[in-house]
Amino acid sequence: MPEGDVIHLSALRLGRALDGQVLTRSDFRVPRHSTADLTGRAVLETVSRGKHLLTRVEGGLTVHTHLRMEGSWQISPAGRRLPGGDVVRLVLANARWQAAGVRLGMVDLVPTKEEGRLVGHLGPDLLGEDWDEAEAVRRLAGRPETSIGVALLDQRNLAGIGTIYRAETLFLAGVSPWRPVGTVEDLRTIVSIAWRLLDANKERPSRTTTGDLRPGRSTWVYGRAGRPCLRCGRRISRGEMGAQPQERLIFWCRHCQPDEPTG
Repeated sequence: MPEGDVIHLSALRLGRALDGQVLTRSDFRVPRHSTADLTGRAVLETVSRGKHLLTRVEGGLTVHTHLRMEGSWQISPAGRRLPGGDVVRLVLANARWQAAGVRLGMVDLVPTKEEGRLVGHLGPDLLGEDWDEAEAVRRLAGRPETSIGVALLDQRNLAGIGTIYRAETLFLAGVSPWRPVGTVEDLRTIVSIAWRLLDANKERPSRTTTGDLRPGRSTWVYGRAGRPCLRCGRRISRGEMGAQPQERLIFWCRHCQPDEPTG
């Protein structure tokens, strides 16, 4: 699933194409909103909230989209042929540009004042203007029995982290993903690392957490199961975390990320 940096970049690209322009085409291809028509309304702004996108238009309406596993926004000159088949869920266009929402996991149209129904449950947004590190730490600490690996993916604690940044953050912090939150000495450091990683990648077309974009070296542990740790040379481990059917892949180094606190 795309993580906060990808969604932030998607919001920037949508904003550059649509913000401040009057819609000349509005095509909702989901049953719930199939009769909705935003033609003639100006797009005010497009913002990201964790893994969610909010496109606000004149008249107090917000288009909410979520990419989930396979979705994307494809931006092209207005009038260009759209992807074939039934993959396009939403088209928003003006005289110059068109944005096609392909395989979107969620499409909603709600009053802007009711956005909270869709994103109000989220914790502090790592890439939001109102990012609150202390509040994120407080929320993580609220369930000390939960493993830190599970807690970091809970968007109610902090919004924007997915499986890649979870693995990379915990590696850099030297903390096993299986450690209960209550045994982690410095949650603030973990949260700070997560913020720095997402912030560094929020406008990059290619993501790296190591500073190296060469194949196989752009991440410390994610996607490197069975390969040597870039720090200690031991083999990277891979497993699954979370209750079914919400389990997600986790990668870690057993040597660099001990199960028990050190010192």
